[in-house]
Amino acid sequence: MKILILGAGQVGRTAAQHLSREEANEVTVVDVNEDTLRDLQDRLDVRTVAGNAAWPTVLEAAGAAEADIIVALTSSDEVNILACEVAFTLFRTPTKIARIRAAEYTSRDKLFGADGMSVDVFISPEQLVTEYVERLIHHPGTLQVLDFADGKVRLVGVRARRGGLLVGHALHDLPQHLPKMEVRVVAIYRDGRALAPEGETVIAEGDEVFFLAARDDIQRAMSEMRHGDDPVRRIVIAGGGNIGFRLAQTLEKHSQVKLIERDAHRARKISEVLVNAIVLHGDAADEELLIEENIDSADVFAALTNSEEANILSAMLAKRLGAKKVMALINKPSYTELVESSSIDIAISPQTITIGSLLAHVRRGDVVRVHALKRGAAEALEAIVHGDERSSRVVGRTVQQIALPEGASIGAIVRGDEVIMAHHDTFVLADDHVILFLADRRHLEAVERLFLRSPH
Repeated sequence: MKILILGAGQVGRTAAQHLSREEANEVTVVDVNEDTLRDLQDRLDVRTVAGNAAWPTVLEAAGAAEADIIVALTSSDEVNILACEVAFTLFRTPTKIARIRAAEYTSRDKLFGADGMSVDVFISPEQLVTEYVERLIHHPGTLQVLDFADGKVRLVGVRARRGGLLVGHALHDLPQHLPKMEVRVVAIYRDGRALAPEGETVIAEGDEVFFLAARDDIQRAMSEMRHGDDPVRRIVIAGGGNIGFRLAQTLEKHSQVKLIERDAHRARKISEVLVNAIVLHGDAADEELLIEENIDSADVFAALTNSEEANILSAMLAKRLGAKKVMALINKPSYTELVESSSIDIAISPQTITIGSLLAHVRRGDVVRVHALKRGAAEALEAIVHGDERSSRVVGRTVQQIALPEGASIGAIVRGDEVIMAHHDTFVLADDHVILFLADRRHLEAVERLFLRSPH
């Protein structure tokens, strides 16, 4: 597949890194910064073109006429939209994906698509991150909460702690503790290493455990697995940018929300829009301000400013001053690794969240949802099954009979409105939505081939 990535910022580089690893892809990256492109070419197997991503001559030189997909990820919404428009008008590029931040564009129903501008899919990182953080807040004790099959199934990551159901118990004991509810553990990480989740596997304190369950069962499963996680009522948000503001808007309906913003003009502006949330002008890394605002009574402190250094410092300070759970928005992957071993509970990576949405539109087979786990080393994905027993490698077979590569497992199947936790004797039928976990994303191509319909 020939993929043209426009923009070599954080998300563009991450997309190039993910997609160039796969043998079937030919990736070309366009950016105005030649130094960035040289660095990218030294590290990845990609072709690069320097220039303005929306210019016809640059797109032509980059191979837009032969490209299967254009992914516009520059820092400018307008450049991304125009690049898609030029690519379709001049080169008839089949699939155009654009990153669009401004709600002024994304809130208009008819602006893009068949009757509008030539953007087939738009991705709003701010909205994706806002929804991601909101899910974490609504499910206390979670490290990750990921949706599949229109939210019917969720993959939840938790850290096993003493006193909870998981620690000291083998996985085959779970059904006894969770009657009338099916939960499937698909991955366990201990000291950064993946463990195969077998029936005899005993969970240790501190393990990261990822499990699948129907959405309606998640809360009950969490309360059994981690006793003592109270509902979140008091939330402090650092940063009144797009993400912080949107999150405050969503949460203020049901929770006590305080938002801290450094810029006086921005603080005044958002205070006029928010209804119940309290907006404070100040620095979230100011110890006196946090103490004055009773940070020790906060259930969640979310540092969501544009500066990751400020996010790390304010989150660590809030934790030291007594906030129960702290999370920080962090762009640099190297920072994420450092932070995960510190006092910060959750490091939120916009690239990882955005790339999951992006990859769903680039994958072969009918893969409709992709989530990166463990900083991209592992993946969870949702594939729709097509064909019949002659044209498909999975239709009419049991889970045990499907030739999955090492480290890949089928965790759940959604059939209509029914959620089925997959066992060795579970049959896969046409039109099923299959939720898979890959401990090693290098086997992704083999999994995709399984869900491609055979021509005969």
